[in-house]
Amino acid sequence: MGLSAIITAMLKLKSLELKSNVISSPMAACTDLAYRLISREYGLEFCFLEMVAAESLIRDNRATQELMKTIPQDKPLGAQLVGCRAEAMGEAAGIVESLGYDLLDLNLGCPVPKVAGKGAGSALLARPDECRAIFTAVTKNVKKIPVTVKMRLGVSDASGNEAARVAKIAEECGITAVSVHGRTRVQGYSGSADYHAIRRVKEAVNIPVIGNGDVLNGHDAQRMLDITGCDGVMIGRGGLGNPWIFKSVENVIAGKGALPEPSSDDKKKALLRHMELELLYREERTVLVYMRRIAAWYFKGLAGAVEFRGKLNVTQTIPQIRELILNFSSTG
Repeated sequence: MGLSAIITAMLKLKSLELKSNVISSPMAACTDLAYRLISREYGLEFCFLEMVAAESLIRDNRATQELMKTIPQDKPLGAQLVGCRAEAMGEAAGIVESLGYDLLDLNLGCPVPKVAGKGAGSALLARPDECRAIFTAVTKNVKKIPVTVKMRLGVSDASGNEAARVAKIAEECGITAVSVHGRTRVQGYSGSADYHAIRRVKEAVNIPVIGNGDVLNGHDAQRMLDITGCDGVMIGRGGLGNPWIFKSVENVIAGKGALPEPSSDDKKKALLRHMELELLYREERTVLVYMRRIAAWYFKGLAGAVEFRGKLNVTQTIPQIRELILNFSSTG
């Protein structure tokens, strides 16, 4: 591996120096402690908590405390705040730093109505003055750790102009880096991520830019980097039921080639370990519900997956789920 590949694989974000420029995206109801730990066991270096509402963090909400659950092995770790009131975002940011997280991200990308419909998430992209107020309040309250912003291309304008404008404001306010998902708020998760539009954001600022959207393998990641010129790759839905993806993408970027595709037995082993981790940190009745979704991630697209999911949805105990997993057979 040449020196250029080694340099490409590193990502420096203020006080945080990462060996890998492949990171996991914060995903609501997905990137819980068990997800992060299984991903780390298979080679992921940096991961995020699920999105946390600033207002709830300030009120010391019990559900928010659950979202922020971590252990010493779960590092380096980033937290992501969502909200639209600058004062609350600033106060919550100070709390995040005091709790020992390695990085704070601000959510300007969530497109779902319960977030964007209240003026937060991706809706902020249409209100640059409010973005500036939030960035200023946050950077004033965070003294040591890097602060980043995750955004979409815009509300409905897919050109990337709105994201570029907000990225420039972020840079002016002392934000360390931005990550850009190559879709608009209106698109949601439909259509394809526009890497050329992400490049426009990259060319607009001097701080690191991390690309996000439609990275399902090393080829996708390399294509994104080639088109966007980004400094790193953020993987979201591609990591669900696929903890191998992070190291495989990292290898491709480094010129070492992708990892072999996991076999059915590999998937079973990882899934059982994922369930074991969930059981360590959640009540069994909660894990039973969670596993109906998590287990489906691992076998998605395989022959027999639809039948498996049907049986999974009527399971009543953890041993039943374990037996279903062990007996899964893909005939494709």
